[in-house]
Amino acid sequence: MSLDEIHEMRQPVVEKVVVHMNVGEGGRELQNAEEIIEDITGQQTVRTQAKQSNPEFGIRRGDPIGCMVTLRGDRAEEFLSEALSIVGSVPRSSFDEFGNFSFGVEEHTDFEGQEYDPEVGIFGMDVTVALARKGKRVERRGVRPREVPDDHRLDVDDAVTFVQEAFEVEIE
Repeated sequence: MSLDEIHEMRQPVVEKVVVHMNVGEGGRELQNAEEIIEDITGQQTVRTQAKQSNPEFGIRRGDPIGCMVTLRGDRAEEFLSEALSIVGSVPRSSFDEFGNFSFGVEEHTDFEGQEYDPEVGIFGMDVTVALARKGKRVERRGVRPREVPDDHRLDVDDAVTFVQEAFEVEIE
């Protein structure tokens, strides 16, 4: 069944896309990563901190080690279509039981407008996509939250079909 034949409330939608870059240390490397993500996504980054200490790498709990951006709406879909066209395919094992999936982009220079700078280097990034059906907000709203029936939840097969048709990407 194609996306056009599915009832409007059963069609999957991109809820959010999280783009994350982990550099493992603060300083100039982290600033470079922040500038790259802001340039690619057009949105301001948030720094991520180490959740636990790791003396082997010289990381203490609370140290800034990465940055991330959460995209929603049209901006999320535009970024996702560009990122998926770069990677070409996504393994089926990347999908979880709720239809969400993650993949990695090895080099930021693959994005349009990004060029290699020897002083900056090359950064990779992780992209996590949260998919849902319309009506999912009912579970999380502040006033009178309700449980969404199991048959309305997004599953792996529906998510794979949606990603293949909407973004024309191969699922391995």
